[in-house]
Amino acid sequence: MQIFFFFFVTSLILSFVLIFSQTLEDDKKALFDFFSNFNSSNLHWNQSSPVCDRWTGVTCSENRDRIVAVRLPAVGFNGFIPPLTISRLSSLKILSLRKNQFTGEFPSDFINLKNLTHLYLQHNRLSGPLPEIFSELKSLKVLDLSNNGFNGSIPTSLSGLTNLRVLNLANNSFSGEIPNLDLPKLSQINFSNNKLVGTIPKSLQRFQTSAFSGNKLSSINETEKQHKNPFGLSQVAFLLILAAACVLGVTGFSYIMITCCLRRKCFGKTRIPGKLRKRDSSSLPGNWTSRDDNTEEGGKIIFFGGRNHSFGLDDLLTSSAEVLGKGAFGTTYKVTMEDMSTVIVKRLKEVVVGRREFEQQMEIIGMIRHENVAELKAYYYSKDDKLAVYSYNNQGSLFEMLHGNRGMNHRVPLDWDARLRIATGAARGLAKVHEGKLIHGNIKSSNIFLDSQCYGCIGDIGFTTIMRSLPQTTCLTSGYHAPEITDTRRSTQFSDIYSFGVVLLELLTGKSPVSQVDSTTPTQGQSMNLVKWIRSVVLEEWTGEVFDMEIMSQLGDFEEEMVEMLQIGLACVALKQQDRPHITKVVKLIEDIRSIDATE
Repeated sequence: MQIFFFFFVTSLILSFVLIFSQTLEDDKKALFDFFSNFNSSNLHWNQSSPVCDRWTGVTCSENRDRIVAVRLPAVGFNGFIPPLTISRLSSLKILSLRKNQFTGEFPSDFINLKNLTHLYLQHNRLSGPLPEIFSELKSLKVLDLSNNGFNGSIPTSLSGLTNLRVLNLANNSFSGEIPNLDLPKLSQINFSNNKLVGTIPKSLQRFQTSAFSGNKLSSINETEKQHKNPFGLSQVAFLLILAAACVLGVTGFSYIMITCCLRRKCFGKTRIPGKLRKRDSSSLPGNWTSRDDNTEEGGKIIFFGGRNHSFGLDDLLTSSAEVLGKGAFGTTYKVTMEDMSTVIVKRLKEVVVGRREFEQQMEIIGMIRHENVAELKAYYYSKDDKLAVYSYNNQGSLFEMLHGNRGMNHRVPLDWDARLRIATGAARGLAKVHEGKLIHGNIKSSNIFLDSQCYGCIGDIGFTTIMRSLPQTTCLTSGYHAPEITDTRRSTQFSDIYSFGVVLLELLTGKSPVSQVDSTTPTQGQSMNLVKWIRSVVLEEWTGEVFDMEIMSQLGDFEEEMVEMLQIGLACVALKQQDRPHITKVVKLIEDIRSIDATE
Protein backbone atom coordinates (compact mmCIF):
# COMPACT_ATOMS: atom_id res chain seq x y z
CA MET A 1 0.00 0.00 0.00
CA GLN A 2 2.81 2.40 0.90
CA ILE A 3 4.64 1.53 -2.30
CA PHE A 4 1.48 2.21 -4.30
CA PHE A 5 0.98 5.58 -2.56
CA PHE A 6 4.62 6.48 -3.20
CA PHE A 7 4.31 5.76 -6.90
CA PHE A 8 1.00 7.63 -7.07
CA VAL A 9 2.47 10.80 -5.49
CA THR A 10 5.60 10.54 -7.62
CA SER A 11 3.53 10.17 -10.78
CA LEU A 12 1.37 13.14 -9.79
CA ILE A 13 4.40 15.36 -9.20
CA LEU A 14 5.96 14.30 -12.48
CA SER A 15 2.69 15.01 -14.25
CA PHE A 16 2.54 18.54 -12.84
CA VAL A 17 6.17 19.14 -13.77
CA LEU A 18 5.49 17.86 -17.26
CA ILE A 19 2.40 20.02 -17.63
CA PHE A 20 4.16 23.21 -16.54
CA SER A 21 7.26 22.48 -18.61
CA GLN A 22 5.08 22.14 -21.70
CA THR A 23 2.95 25.24 -21.04
CA LEU A 24 5.16 27.63 -23.00
CA GLU A 25 5.46 25.10 -25.80
CA ASP A 26 1.67 24.85 -25.89
CA ASP A 27 1.44 28.64 -26.22
CA LYS A 28 4.08 28.57 -28.93
CA LYS A 29 2.21 25.90 -30.87
CA ALA A 30 -1.06 27.84 -30.57
CA LEU A 31 0.60 30.94 -32.02
CA PHE A 32 2.26 28.98 -34.79
CA ASP A 33 -1.08 27.40 -35.68
CA PHE A 34 -2.48 30.93 -35.92
CA PHE A 35 0.45 32.13 -38.05
CA SER A 36 0.37 29.18 -40.43
CA ASN A 37 -3.06 30.26 -41.69
CA PHE A 38 -1.56 33.38 -43.32
CA ASN A 39 1.14 34.29 -45.80
CA SER A 40 2.85 37.12 -43.97
CA SER A 41 6.39 38.03 -44.93
CA ASN A 42 6.63 40.64 -42.20
CA LEU A 43 7.11 38.10 -39.43
CA HIS A 44 10.10 35.86 -38.96
CA TRP A 45 8.72 33.14 -36.73
CA ASN A 46 10.59 29.89 -36.73
CA GLN A 47 9.36 26.89 -34.81
CA SER A 48 12.90 26.01 -33.85
CA SER A 49 13.74 29.45 -32.41
CA PRO A 50 12.92 30.51 -28.82
CA VAL A 51 9.56 32.26 -28.80
CA CYS A 52 10.41 34.67 -25.97
CA ASP A 53 13.54 36.00 -27.65
CA ARG A 54 13.14 35.75 -31.41
CA TRP A 55 9.45 35.98 -32.24
CA THR A 56 8.56 39.52 -33.28
CA GLY A 57 5.62 41.01 -31.37
CA VAL A 58 5.57 38.32 -28.66
CA THR A 59 6.16 39.05 -24.97
CA CYS A 60 6.55 36.41 -22.29
CA SER A 61 5.97 36.58 -18.55
CA GLU A 62 8.83 37.44 -16.22
CA ASN A 63 9.62 33.81 -15.49
CA ARG A 64 9.27 33.04 -19.23
CA ASP A 65 6.75 30.25 -18.76
CA ARG A 66 3.76 31.80 -20.62
CA ILE A 67 3.02 34.23 -23.44
CA VAL A 68 1.32 37.33 -22.00
CA ALA A 69 1.27 39.77 -24.93
CA VAL A 70 0.91 39.49 -28.69
CA ARG A 71 1.29 42.72 -30.71
CA LEU A 72 0.95 42.23 -34.47
CA PRO A 73 -0.34 45.54 -35.87
CA ALA A 74 -0.31 46.19 -39.64
CA VAL A 75 1.59 43.03 -40.61
CA GLY A 76 -0.62 42.16 -43.58
CA PHE A 77 -2.93 39.51 -42.13
CA ASN A 78 -6.15 38.99 -44.08
CA GLY A 79 -9.10 36.63 -43.81
CA PHE A 80 -10.72 35.05 -40.77
CA ILE A 81 -9.07 34.89 -37.35
CA PRO A 82 -8.58 31.13 -37.14
CA PRO A 83 -10.59 29.59 -34.27
CA LEU A 84 -8.95 27.75 -31.37
CA THR A 85 -5.55 29.38 -31.94
CA ILE A 86 -5.22 32.71 -30.12
CA SER A 87 -7.91 31.61 -27.68
CA ARG A 88 -5.58 28.85 -26.40
CA LEU A 89 -3.26 31.48 -24.88
CA SER A 90 -4.96 31.37 -21.49
CA SER A 91 -2.45 33.73 -19.83
CA LEU A 92 -2.67 36.38 -22.56
CA LYS A 93 -3.14 39.93 -21.26
CA ILE A 94 -2.56 42.13 -24.29
CA LEU A 95 -3.69 41.33 -27.85
CA SER A 96 -3.22 43.80 -30.69
CA LEU A 97 -4.25 42.80 -34.21
CA ARG A 98 -5.15 46.33 -35.34
CA LYS A 99 -4.67 47.66 -38.87
CA ASN A 100 -4.78 44.34 -40.65
CA GLN A 101 -7.42 43.01 -43.07
CA PHE A 102 -9.24 40.53 -40.85
CA THR A 103 -12.76 39.65 -41.94
CA GLY A 104 -15.60 37.65 -40.46
CA GLU A 105 -17.28 37.98 -37.08
CA PHE A 106 -15.84 38.67 -33.66
CA PRO A 107 -14.19 35.41 -32.47
CA SER A 108 -16.58 33.91 -29.92
CA ASP A 109 -13.82 31.64 -28.60
CA PHE A 110 -12.12 34.74 -27.13
CA ILE A 111 -14.35 33.95 -24.15
CA ASN A 112 -11.47 31.69 -23.04
CA LEU A 113 -9.10 34.67 -22.65
CA LYS A 114 -10.03 35.25 -19.00
CA ASN A 115 -6.84 37.23 -18.24
CA LEU A 116 -7.13 39.60 -21.21
CA THR A 117 -6.82 43.25 -20.18
CA HIS A 118 -6.24 45.01 -23.52
CA LEU A 119 -7.88 44.10 -26.84
CA TYR A 120 -7.12 46.12 -29.97
CA LEU A 121 -8.96 45.06 -33.14
CA GLN A 122 -9.50 48.50 -34.70
CA HIS A 123 -9.04 49.23 -38.41
CA ASN A 124 -9.93 45.78 -39.74
CA ARG A 125 -12.90 44.56 -41.79
CA LEU A 126 -14.67 42.57 -39.09
CA SER A 127 -18.45 42.52 -39.28
CA GLY A 128 -21.63 41.05 -37.85
CA PRO A 129 -23.10 41.44 -34.35
CA LEU A 130 -20.97 41.17 -31.24
CA PRO A 131 -21.51 38.03 -29.15
CA GLU A 132 -22.75 38.28 -25.57
CA ILE A 133 -19.47 37.05 -24.10
CA PHE A 134 -17.99 40.18 -22.59
CA SER A 135 -19.33 39.59 -19.10
CA GLU A 136 -16.88 36.67 -18.98
CA LEU A 137 -13.90 38.90 -19.78
CA LYS A 138 -13.95 40.71 -16.46
CA SER A 139 -10.26 41.69 -16.61
CA LEU A 140 -10.67 43.90 -19.70
CA LYS A 141 -9.49 47.47 -19.24
CA VAL A 142 -9.25 48.61 -22.87
CA LEU A 143 -11.55 47.49 -25.68
CA ASP A 144 -11.06 49.09 -29.11
CA LEU A 145 -13.22 47.73 -31.94
CA SER A 146 -13.44 50.97 -33.91
CA ASN A 147 -13.29 51.30 -37.70
CA ASN A 148 -14.77 47.91 -38.58
CA GLY A 149 -18.17 46.84 -39.91
CA PHE A 150 -19.82 45.54 -36.73
CA ASN A 151 -23.60 45.86 -36.65
CA GLY A 152 -26.55 44.96 -34.48
CA SER A 153 -27.06 46.26 -30.97
CA ILE A 154 -24.35 47.05 -28.43
CA PRO A 155 -24.14 44.02 -26.12
CA THR A 156 -25.56 44.50 -22.65
CA SER A 157 -22.82 42.18 -21.41
CA LEU A 158 -20.44 45.14 -21.65
CA SER A 159 -21.98 46.34 -18.39
CA GLY A 160 -20.19 43.47 -16.67
CA LEU A 161 -16.76 44.91 -17.49
CA THR A 162 -16.32 46.66 -14.16
CA ASN A 163 -12.59 47.24 -14.79
CA LEU A 164 -13.08 48.81 -18.23
CA ARG A 165 -11.45 52.22 -18.68
CA VAL A 166 -11.44 52.72 -22.46
CA LEU A 167 -14.28 51.70 -24.81
CA ASN A 168 -14.10 52.64 -28.49
CA LEU A 169 -16.82 51.42 -30.88
CA ALA A 170 -16.64 54.36 -33.30
CA ASN A 171 -17.08 54.08 -37.07
CA ASN A 172 -19.10 50.87 -37.19
CA SER A 173 -22.77 50.20 -37.97
CA PHE A 174 -24.17 49.56 -34.49
CA SER A 175 -27.90 50.29 -34.25
CA GLY A 176 -30.60 50.51 -31.61
CA GLU A 177 -30.26 52.15 -28.23
CA ILE A 178 -27.19 52.36 -26.04
CA PRO A 179 -27.57 50.09 -23.01
CA ASN A 180 -27.08 51.53 -19.55
CA LEU A 181 -23.37 50.92 -18.98
CA ASP A 182 -22.69 51.76 -15.37
CA LEU A 183 -18.93 51.29 -15.49
CA PRO A 184 -17.30 53.15 -12.59
CA LYS A 185 -13.75 53.13 -13.99
CA LEU A 186 -14.66 54.16 -17.54
CA SER A 187 -12.74 57.33 -18.45
CA GLN A 188 -12.81 57.34 -22.26
CA ILE A 189 -15.59 56.40 -24.63
CA ASN A 190 -16.32 56.83 -28.34
CA PHE A 191 -19.56 55.70 -29.98
CA SER A 192 -19.44 58.20 -32.84
CA ASN A 193 -20.50 57.50 -36.43
CA ASN A 194 -22.81 54.54 -35.93
CA LYS A 195 -26.59 54.19 -36.38
CA LEU A 196 -27.57 54.54 -32.74
CA VAL A 197 -30.89 56.09 -31.72
CA GLY A 198 -32.69 57.12 -28.55
CA THR A 199 -31.16 58.91 -25.61
CA ILE A 200 -27.71 58.81 -24.09
CA PRO A 201 -27.97 56.87 -20.81
CA LYS A 202 -27.47 58.85 -17.63
CA SER A 203 -24.43 56.78 -16.79
CA LEU A 204 -22.68 58.08 -19.94
CA GLN A 205 -23.84 61.69 -20.03
CA ARG A 206 -20.66 62.76 -18.21
CA PHE A 207 -18.77 62.38 -21.50
CA GLN A 208 -18.59 65.03 -24.20
CA THR A 209 -21.33 64.98 -26.82
CA SER A 210 -18.72 64.58 -29.57
CA ALA A 211 -18.21 61.03 -28.30
CA PHE A 212 -21.73 60.29 -29.63
CA SER A 213 -21.70 62.40 -32.80
CA GLY A 214 -22.83 60.91 -36.09
CA ASN A 215 -25.82 59.17 -34.44
CA LYS A 216 -29.43 60.12 -33.77
CA LEU A 217 -29.11 60.51 -30.04
CA SER A 218 -30.22 63.02 -27.43
CA SER A 219 -29.33 63.45 -23.79
CA ILE A 220 -32.20 65.67 -22.56
CA ASN A 221 -35.91 66.13 -23.15
CA GLU A 222 -36.10 68.42 -26.20
CA THR A 223 -39.46 69.93 -25.20
CA GLU A 224 -38.13 70.88 -21.80
CA LYS A 225 -35.06 72.36 -23.49
CA GLN A 226 -37.18 74.63 -25.65
CA HIS A 227 -39.25 76.06 -22.80
CA LYS A 228 -36.60 76.53 -20.15
CA ASN A 229 -33.75 78.98 -19.90
CA PRO A 230 -30.51 78.54 -17.93
CA PHE A 231 -31.98 80.23 -14.85
CA GLY A 232 -35.21 78.24 -14.62
CA LEU A 233 -37.34 81.38 -15.19
CA SER A 234 -40.35 81.74 -17.44
CA GLN A 235 -39.57 83.15 -20.87
CA VAL A 236 -41.45 86.40 -20.18
CA ALA A 237 -39.62 87.02 -16.90
CA PHE A 238 -36.30 86.14 -18.46
CA LEU A 239 -36.83 88.57 -21.38
CA LEU A 240 -37.86 91.40 -19.03
CA ILE A 241 -34.76 90.92 -16.89
CA LEU A 242 -32.58 90.74 -20.00
CA ALA A 243 -34.06 93.98 -21.37
CA ALA A 244 -33.50 95.77 -18.04
CA ALA A 245 -29.91 94.57 -17.95
CA CYS A 246 -29.32 95.89 -21.47
CA VAL A 247 -30.70 99.33 -20.53
CA LEU A 248 -28.51 99.49 -17.44
CA GLY A 249 -25.50 98.33 -19.42
CA VAL A 250 -25.93 101.02 -22.08
CA THR A 251 -26.45 103.68 -19.45
CA GLY A 252 -23.37 102.63 -17.54
CA PHE A 253 -21.24 102.47 -20.66
CA SER A 254 -22.33 105.97 -21.70
CA TYR A 255 -21.44 107.33 -18.26
CA ILE A 256 -17.98 105.78 -18.42
CA MET A 257 -17.33 107.18 -21.91
CA ILE A 258 -18.40 110.69 -20.90
CA THR A 259 -16.24 110.53 -17.77
CA CYS A 260 -13.20 109.37 -19.76
CA CYS A 261 -13.64 112.15 -22.31
CA LEU A 262 -13.90 114.82 -19.57
CA ARG A 263 -10.80 113.45 -17.85
CA ARG A 264 -8.78 113.51 -21.06
CA LYS A 265 -9.93 117.08 -21.79
CA CYS A 266 -9.07 118.29 -18.32
CA PHE A 267 -5.88 116.40 -17.57
CA GLY A 268 -4.54 115.26 -20.93
CA LYS A 269 -3.36 111.74 -21.79
CA THR A 270 -1.67 109.92 -18.91
CA ARG A 271 0.72 107.01 -19.20
CA ILE A 272 2.54 104.70 -16.85
CA PRO A 273 6.24 105.59 -16.68
CA GLY A 274 8.42 103.52 -18.95
CA LYS A 275 9.95 101.36 -16.22
CA LEU A 276 10.34 97.80 -17.42
CA ARG A 277 10.06 95.01 -14.86
CA LYS A 278 12.34 92.17 -15.85
CA ARG A 279 14.27 89.19 -14.59
CA ASP A 280 17.67 90.42 -15.77
CA SER A 281 19.34 93.58 -17.01
CA SER A 282 17.87 93.27 -20.51
CA SER A 283 15.09 95.61 -21.50
CA LEU A 284 13.03 96.60 -24.45
CA PRO A 285 14.99 99.05 -26.63
CA GLY A 286 14.67 102.69 -25.76
CA ASN A 287 15.38 104.03 -29.23
CA TRP A 288 12.29 102.84 -31.07
CA THR A 289 10.44 105.40 -33.10
CA SER A 290 6.82 105.65 -34.09
CA ARG A 291 7.38 107.54 -37.30
CA ASP A 292 5.19 106.61 -40.25
CA ASP A 293 7.88 107.06 -42.90
CA ASN A 294 9.17 104.15 -44.98
CA THR A 295 12.88 104.73 -44.62
CA GLU A 296 15.30 102.16 -43.29
CA GLU A 297 15.74 104.23 -40.14
CA GLY A 298 12.35 103.71 -38.59
CA GLY A 299 8.72 102.79 -39.18
CA LYS A 300 5.37 102.08 -37.62
CA ILE A 301 3.92 98.99 -36.06
CA ILE A 302 1.91 97.01 -38.64
CA PHE A 303 -1.15 95.02 -37.60
CA PHE A 304 -2.68 92.20 -39.61
CA GLY A 305 -6.14 92.09 -41.13
CA GLY A 306 -6.75 95.83 -40.93
CA ARG A 307 -7.98 95.47 -37.39
CA ASN A 308 -8.02 98.29 -34.88
CA HIS A 309 -6.03 97.45 -31.79
CA SER A 310 -6.03 99.08 -28.41
CA PHE A 311 -2.26 99.51 -28.34
CA GLY A 312 0.46 101.03 -30.47
CA LEU A 313 4.21 101.32 -30.43
CA ASP A 314 4.15 103.88 -27.62
CA ASP A 315 2.16 101.46 -25.49
CA LEU A 316 4.77 98.76 -25.99
CA LEU A 317 7.50 101.23 -25.06
CA THR A 318 5.92 102.35 -21.84
CA SER A 319 4.37 99.11 -20.58
CA SER A 320 5.68 96.64 -18.08
CA ALA A 321 7.93 94.03 -19.71
CA GLU A 322 9.30 90.77 -18.39
CA VAL A 323 12.01 88.72 -20.07
CA LEU A 324 10.70 85.22 -20.71
CA GLY A 325 13.73 83.78 -22.42
CA LYS A 326 16.52 84.14 -24.92
CA GLY A 327 16.90 81.93 -27.95
CA ALA A 328 18.81 81.66 -31.20
CA PHE A 329 16.54 84.21 -32.87
CA GLY A 330 16.32 86.79 -30.10
CA THR A 331 14.83 87.72 -26.73
CA THR A 332 11.19 87.13 -25.86
CA TYR A 333 9.25 89.50 -23.58
CA LYS A 334 5.90 89.33 -21.89
CA VAL A 335 4.43 92.84 -22.12
CA THR A 336 1.49 93.89 -19.95
CA MET A 337 -0.41 96.89 -21.28
CA GLU A 338 -2.02 99.75 -19.47
CA ASP A 339 -5.42 98.04 -19.82
CA MET A 340 -3.92 94.82 -18.34
CA SER A 341 -4.01 93.01 -21.71
CA THR A 342 -0.89 90.99 -22.44
CA VAL A 343 1.10 90.25 -25.58
CA ILE A 344 4.36 88.49 -26.38
CA VAL A 345 7.04 90.55 -28.09
CA LYS A 346 10.03 88.89 -29.73
CA ARG A 347 12.98 91.15 -30.45
CA LEU A 348 14.76 89.64 -33.45
CA LYS A 349 18.48 90.28 -33.08
CA GLU A 350 19.84 88.22 -35.96
CA VAL A 351 17.85 89.72 -38.86
CA VAL A 352 20.09 90.34 -41.87
CA VAL A 353 17.54 91.34 -44.54
CA GLY A 354 16.28 94.76 -45.48
CA ARG A 355 12.86 96.24 -44.85
CA ARG A 356 11.20 94.86 -47.99
CA GLU A 357 12.27 91.24 -47.40
CA PHE A 358 11.44 91.48 -43.71
CA GLU A 359 7.97 92.82 -44.37
CA GLN A 360 7.31 90.22 -47.08
CA GLN A 361 8.25 87.40 -44.72
CA MET A 362 6.16 88.84 -41.89
CA GLU A 363 3.17 89.14 -44.23
CA ILE A 364 3.54 85.48 -45.21
CA ILE A 365 3.67 84.42 -41.57
CA GLY A 366 0.78 86.72 -40.67
CA MET A 367 -1.41 85.13 -43.32
CA ILE A 368 -1.30 81.79 -41.52
CA ARG A 369 -4.50 81.45 -39.53
CA HIS A 370 -4.89 78.11 -37.78
CA GLU A 371 -5.94 77.09 -34.28
CA ASN A 372 -2.67 75.21 -33.82
CA VAL A 373 -0.34 77.98 -35.01
CA ALA A 374 0.47 80.94 -32.75
CA GLU A 375 -1.10 84.07 -34.25
CA LEU A 376 1.27 86.83 -35.34
CA LYS A 377 -0.63 90.00 -34.41
CA ALA A 378 1.81 92.66 -35.62
CA TYR A 379 5.39 93.46 -36.54
CA TYR A 380 7.75 96.42 -36.46
CA TYR A 381 10.85 97.26 -38.48
CA SER A 382 13.51 99.87 -37.98
CA LYS A 383 17.22 99.97 -38.67
CA ASP A 384 18.06 99.02 -35.10
CA ASP A 385 15.13 96.87 -34.03
CA LYS A 386 12.80 94.30 -35.54
CA LEU A 387 9.86 93.05 -33.51
CA ALA A 388 7.21 90.35 -33.81
CA VAL A 389 4.10 90.63 -31.60
CA TYR A 390 2.08 87.52 -30.69
CA SER A 391 -0.97 86.70 -28.65
CA TYR A 392 -0.13 85.71 -25.08
CA ASN A 393 -0.68 82.15 -23.90
CA ASN A 394 -0.93 81.91 -20.12
CA GLN A 395 -0.50 78.13 -19.91
CA GLY A 396 3.21 78.20 -20.62
CA SER A 397 5.29 76.14 -22.98
CA LEU A 398 5.51 72.37 -23.35
CA PHE A 399 9.07 72.55 -22.03
CA GLU A 400 7.84 74.07 -18.77
CA MET A 401 5.06 71.49 -18.47
CA LEU A 402 7.44 68.58 -18.97
CA HIS A 403 10.48 69.75 -17.05
CA GLY A 404 9.42 72.56 -14.71
CA ASN A 405 9.39 71.72 -10.98
CA ARG A 406 10.26 68.06 -11.57
CA GLY A 407 10.56 66.24 -8.28
CA MET A 408 8.62 68.91 -6.37
CA ASN A 409 5.61 67.92 -4.30
CA HIS A 410 3.32 70.52 -5.86
CA ARG A 411 4.13 69.50 -9.45
CA VAL A 412 1.16 68.32 -11.53
CA PRO A 413 2.54 65.94 -14.18
CA LEU A 414 1.15 65.72 -17.70
CA ASP A 415 -0.91 62.58 -18.12
CA TRP A 416 -0.87 60.54 -21.33
CA ASP A 417 -4.13 62.01 -22.64
CA ALA A 418 -2.70 65.53 -22.36
CA ARG A 419 0.50 64.52 -24.14
CA LEU A 420 -1.41 62.85 -26.94
CA ARG A 421 -3.54 65.96 -27.37
CA ILE A 422 -0.44 68.19 -27.46
CA ALA A 423 1.23 65.98 -30.07
CA THR A 424 -1.91 65.98 -32.21
CA GLY A 425 -2.31 69.76 -32.20
CA ALA A 426 1.38 70.47 -32.78
CA ALA A 427 1.43 68.06 -35.75
CA ARG A 428 -1.60 69.78 -37.27
CA GLY A 429 0.03 73.17 -36.76
CA LEU A 430 3.27 72.09 -38.44
CA ALA A 431 1.24 70.63 -41.33
CA LYS A 432 -0.36 74.07 -41.82
CA VAL A 433 3.08 75.71 -41.86
CA HIS A 434 4.44 73.22 -44.41
CA GLU A 435 1.28 73.56 -46.49
CA GLY A 436 2.27 77.18 -47.11
CA LYS A 437 5.70 76.06 -48.36
CA LEU A 438 7.26 77.52 -45.24
CA ILE A 439 10.04 76.07 -43.09
CA HIS A 440 9.78 76.41 -39.32
CA GLY A 441 13.45 75.85 -38.55
CA ASN A 442 13.26 76.04 -34.77
CA ILE A 443 10.88 73.34 -33.54
CA LYS A 444 11.41 72.53 -29.87
CA SER A 445 9.28 72.06 -26.78
CA SER A 446 9.79 75.67 -25.66
CA ASN A 447 8.11 76.81 -28.90
CA ILE A 448 5.00 74.64 -28.41
CA PHE A 449 2.12 75.96 -26.32
CA LEU A 450 -1.45 74.96 -25.51
CA ASP A 451 -4.48 76.43 -27.23
CA SER A 452 -7.87 76.96 -25.57
CA GLN A 453 -8.76 73.28 -26.13
CA CYS A 454 -5.43 72.10 -24.65
CA TYR A 455 -4.04 70.99 -28.00
CA GLY A 456 -0.45 71.76 -28.96
CA CYS A 457 0.12 75.05 -30.76
CA ILE A 458 3.29 75.83 -32.78
CA GLY A 459 4.99 79.19 -32.25
CA ASP A 460 8.10 81.05 -33.48
CA ILE A 461 7.57 80.09 -37.11
CA GLY A 462 9.24 81.26 -40.30
CA PHE A 463 12.22 83.24 -39.00
CA THR A 464 14.99 81.07 -40.44
CA THR A 465 14.84 82.67 -43.88
CA ILE A 466 15.56 86.15 -42.53
CA MET A 467 18.17 85.16 -39.98
CA ARG A 468 21.84 84.49 -40.12
CA SER A 469 22.69 80.80 -40.28
CA LEU A 470 22.24 78.99 -37.00
CA PRO A 471 25.23 79.29 -34.64
CA GLN A 472 27.44 76.22 -34.49
CA THR A 473 26.84 75.76 -30.76
CA THR A 474 23.09 75.72 -31.33
CA CYS A 475 23.34 73.05 -34.01
CA LEU A 476 25.62 70.79 -32.04
CA THR A 477 24.08 70.97 -28.61
CA SER A 478 20.35 71.68 -28.94
CA GLY A 479 19.47 68.02 -29.61
CA TYR A 480 16.52 69.07 -31.77
CA HIS A 481 18.33 69.66 -35.04
CA ALA A 482 18.70 67.03 -37.76
CA PRO A 483 22.20 65.65 -38.44
CA GLU A 484 22.43 67.44 -41.80
CA ILE A 485 21.97 70.84 -40.11
CA THR A 486 25.43 70.51 -38.55
CA ASP A 487 27.00 70.64 -41.99
CA THR A 488 24.67 72.86 -44.01
CA ARG A 489 23.43 75.29 -41.31
CA ARG A 490 20.21 75.38 -43.35
CA SER A 491 16.79 74.12 -42.34
CA THR A 492 14.39 72.26 -44.59
CA GLN A 493 10.96 70.71 -44.13
CA PHE A 494 12.78 67.38 -43.73
CA SER A 495 14.77 68.81 -40.83
CA ASP A 496 11.52 70.14 -39.33
CA ILE A 497 10.21 66.55 -39.31
CA TYR A 498 13.34 65.41 -37.46
CA SER A 499 12.92 68.16 -34.85
CA PHE A 500 9.25 67.29 -34.40
CA GLY A 501 10.22 63.64 -33.92
CA VAL A 502 12.55 64.72 -31.11
CA VAL A 503 9.63 66.56 -29.47
CA LEU A 504 7.52 63.37 -29.67
CA LEU A 505 10.32 61.40 -27.99
CA GLU A 506 10.61 64.14 -25.36
CA LEU A 507 6.87 63.83 -24.69
CA LEU A 508 7.20 60.07 -24.21
CA THR A 509 10.34 60.02 -22.09
CA GLY A 510 10.09 63.23 -20.09
CA LYS A 511 13.77 63.81 -20.85
CA SER A 512 15.17 66.95 -22.45
CA PRO A 513 16.96 66.33 -25.77
CA VAL A 514 20.38 66.68 -24.17
CA SER A 515 20.66 65.22 -20.67
CA GLN A 516 22.59 62.75 -18.58
CA VAL A 517 21.69 59.20 -19.51
CA ASP A 518 20.35 56.84 -16.87
CA SER A 519 22.80 55.26 -14.46
CA THR A 520 21.72 51.84 -15.75
CA THR A 521 23.20 52.50 -19.16
CA PRO A 522 26.79 51.63 -20.10
CA THR A 523 27.71 55.26 -20.76
CA GLN A 524 27.07 56.40 -17.20
CA GLY A 525 27.99 60.01 -16.54
CA GLN A 526 28.39 60.87 -20.22
CA SER A 527 26.15 63.16 -22.23
CA MET A 528 24.05 61.45 -24.88
CA ASN A 529 21.31 63.08 -26.90
CA LEU A 530 17.81 61.75 -26.58
CA VAL A 531 17.61 60.08 -29.98
CA LYS A 532 20.82 58.09 -29.48
CA TRP A 533 19.75 57.04 -26.00
CA ILE A 534 16.40 55.70 -27.19
CA ARG A 535 18.05 53.86 -30.05
CA SER A 536 20.47 52.27 -27.61
CA VAL A 537 17.58 51.00 -25.46
CA VAL A 538 15.12 50.07 -28.19
CA LEU A 539 17.00 47.68 -30.43
CA GLU A 540 14.71 44.95 -31.71
CA GLU A 541 11.94 44.80 -29.13
CA TRP A 542 9.81 47.70 -27.86
CA THR A 543 10.39 48.34 -24.19
CA GLY A 544 8.77 50.42 -21.48
CA GLU A 545 12.15 51.48 -20.13
CA VAL A 546 12.15 54.64 -22.22
CA PHE A 547 8.79 55.97 -21.01
CA ASP A 548 8.49 58.82 -18.51
CA MET A 549 8.24 57.60 -14.92
CA GLU A 550 5.46 60.13 -14.32
CA ILE A 551 3.13 58.17 -16.58
CA MET A 552 4.44 54.68 -15.87
CA SER A 553 1.39 54.03 -13.72
CA GLN A 554 -0.77 54.40 -16.85
CA LEU A 555 1.20 51.96 -18.95
CA GLY A 556 -1.25 49.17 -18.25
CA ASP A 557 -3.96 51.21 -19.96
CA PHE A 558 -2.09 53.03 -22.69
CA GLU A 559 1.09 51.10 -23.38
CA GLU A 560 -0.09 50.18 -26.87
CA GLU A 561 -0.69 53.83 -27.74
CA MET A 562 2.65 54.93 -26.32
CA VAL A 563 4.50 52.24 -28.25
CA GLU A 564 2.78 53.43 -31.41
CA MET A 565 3.82 57.02 -30.72
CA LEU A 566 7.36 55.78 -30.10
CA GLN A 567 7.34 54.20 -33.56
CA ILE A 568 6.19 57.47 -35.12
CA GLY A 569 8.87 59.47 -33.28
CA LEU A 570 11.63 57.09 -34.37
CA ALA A 571 10.41 57.24 -37.98
CA CYS A 572 10.64 61.05 -37.86
CA VAL A 573 14.25 61.02 -36.60
CA ALA A 574 15.51 58.69 -39.34
CA LEU A 575 19.09 59.57 -40.27
CA LYS A 576 18.33 59.88 -43.97
CA GLN A 577 16.00 62.67 -45.00
CA GLN A 578 14.18 60.55 -47.57
CA ASP A 579 13.31 58.01 -44.88
CA ARG A 580 11.35 60.54 -42.81
CA PRO A 581 7.57 60.66 -43.31
CA HIS A 582 5.78 63.68 -44.74
CA ILE A 583 4.01 65.79 -42.12
CA THR A 584 0.57 64.88 -43.50
CA LYS A 585 1.35 61.22 -42.87
CA VAL A 586 2.62 62.05 -39.37
CA VAL A 587 -0.68 63.80 -38.59
CA LYS A 588 -2.68 60.80 -39.79
CA LEU A 589 -0.53 58.33 -37.85
CA ILE A 590 -0.96 60.32 -34.63
CA GLU A 591 -4.70 60.78 -35.16
CA ASP A 592 -5.06 57.04 -35.80
CA ILE A 593 -3.61 56.23 -32.37
CA ARG A 594 -6.87 57.35 -30.84
CA SER A 595 -9.57 59.82 -31.79
CA ILE A 596 -8.96 62.20 -28.89
CA ASP A 597 -11.26 64.79 -30.44
CA ALA A 598 -14.16 62.66 -29.22
CA THR A 599 -13.00 61.96 -25.67
CA GLU A 600 -13.19 63.76 -22.38
